[in-house]
Amino acid sequence: MSVPPGTDRATFTPNGETTTAPTPTTRTTAPRSTQAVHAGESRYRAHDSLTVPIVQTSVYTFRNTGALLDYVDEKMFWEEPEREDYGRYGNPTVRAAEAKLAALEGAQDAMLVSSGMAAVTATLLLLVKSGDHLVLTNDCYHSTLEFCRNFLPRYGVEATIVPCGDYEAMEAAIRPNTRLLYSESPTNPFMRCLDFPRLVEIARRHNVKTVIDTTFATPMNLRALEYGVDIVIHSVTKYLAGHNDVMAGVVIGSFEEITPLRKAQGTLGCIVDPHAAYLILRGLKTLALRMERHNANGLAVARFLESHPKVRRVWYPGLESHPDYAVATATQQGYSGVVSFEIDGDAERTYRFIDALQIPTIGPSLGGVESLISPLALIGYAEVSPEECARLGISESLIRFCTGIEETEDLLADVAQAFDQI
Repeated sequence: MSVPPGTDRATFTPNGETTTAPTPTTRTTAPRSTQAVHAGESRYRAHDSLTVPIVQTSVYTFRNTGALLDYVDEKMFWEEPEREDYGRYGNPTVRAAEAKLAALEGAQDAMLVSSGMAAVTATLLLLVKSGDHLVLTNDCYHSTLEFCRNFLPRYGVEATIVPCGDYEAMEAAIRPNTRLLYSESPTNPFMRCLDFPRLVEIARRHNVKTVIDTTFATPMNLRALEYGVDIVIHSVTKYLAGHNDVMAGVVIGSFEEITPLRKAQGTLGCIVDPHAAYLILRGLKTLALRMERHNANGLAVARFLESHPKVRRVWYPGLESHPDYAVATATQQGYSGVVSFEIDGDAERTYRFIDALQIPTIGPSLGGVESLISPLALIGYAEVSPEECARLGISESLIRFCTGIEETEDLLADVAQAFDQI
């Protein structure tokens, strides 16, 4: 069921009931398990199902022409009618997942798309046009940088990349035709964190929008909209779904910001199927509990690594040695389970350490219940030139450890025994 204009998707449920959601302009503490379990869902559902049903259909039928005429009139009046007609334009299971995601961010609306990169590309394609300019930070996901440097220029859009954390450079890069500032927080892989009040002040003074990818934080650790950010993006594939079994992305913001994107989604075709939406809903139910363990494991592993003589450096915003420790502690409720660090040695020693680990599996993602470990020069940056890797700080000894929800002591013991073997 769709949402009438002016109605917060965070407070609208599939049977038309409303619930309470925080105002996005007012900063609150991070939402807890109760909201993750119940927000965005009606209390009673079709067929008396406890869980939101999977509405597995591509076509929605009409009882008669009168019902069809009512639908057409409603669509003309409301813009978003109270029912669906074709699967590319909406699905009740997807709508329920979107409502929960909006509620968790304290937002009015959320739009699910087919992947995290689809969330990035669809948003940028809709917000900029030929002759426009955007500014983004150099520690963004490398595929996002690639899209802005090599794809958008085909359509007459320029991008300026500035050092992450250099707000003077960011402001200096703004032009009269600049339309938005784009960044991530925390970033991948060095976990840089934004000073949101400073970023938003710059953007508002120059009348440009802010789009921030907060995948690594999740709304349990950070609600960027509460600081005045215009649009938040997540790769739902990661922490939000949380089980390494579904791909999706989400764009979250005000009804005014998301409505144009939703109207274009049917044309772009970057939709989420109802079964994926069901898996997302299932994952979100335990998000608060999982993030508690991810946060605890990440901090414990980071502290252990920083004290180890065979580690050259650790990047984790919960450590005082991190350049954005003060910013992170002021804006976040936790620091996630992602820890990046450099082994004190060459590539061969790094690989021996990774192969000696018994719990983490080598893989490219993060945010699931299982721990994953990535030698970043081989996973994520293998196709990047040596010169670009050097510029980005991606060395052969750089490792990203994405802790799962295993017992903290088991992870620490495993890391310790792996070091003993090198």
